[in-house]
Amino acid sequence: MGFWELLLIAVIALLVLGPERLPGAIRSTVKTVRSIKQFGAQMQAELSENLRVHELHQKLKDAESKNLLNLTPEEQAALDELRAAAKSVNPPSPQLTDSEANDTAAPKSAATSRSADKKHEN
Repeated sequence: MGFWELLLIAVIALLVLGPERLPGAIRSTVKTVRSIKQFGAQMQAELSENLRVHELHQKLKDAESKNLLNLTPEEQAALDELRAAAKSVNPPSPQLTDSEANDTAAPKSAATSRSADKKHEN
């Protein structure tokens, strides 16, 4: 839109809405346009991510069809990226030593402790 079209719209809006309601209508219009732009950006990001996932999935299928041998650099990069993503989602749990496992075991209840103490006294 050019300057003259915007000026014409502004004059018509001023005549229709009046000077009292025009600022509120402008704020409402700007807020609506901003939310529509934000929604469009979110949808574009989501579609891009879905396309990326689909491409990675296709490259993984191609790599599996080759039994993960003689991969192209693109297939190897996709495989490495998928491995890194899997590690970030499920980080390996550290192996607990026997003493650490005993330390993390649930503490005995008070009744269980008392009955064990009585057995040791007898």
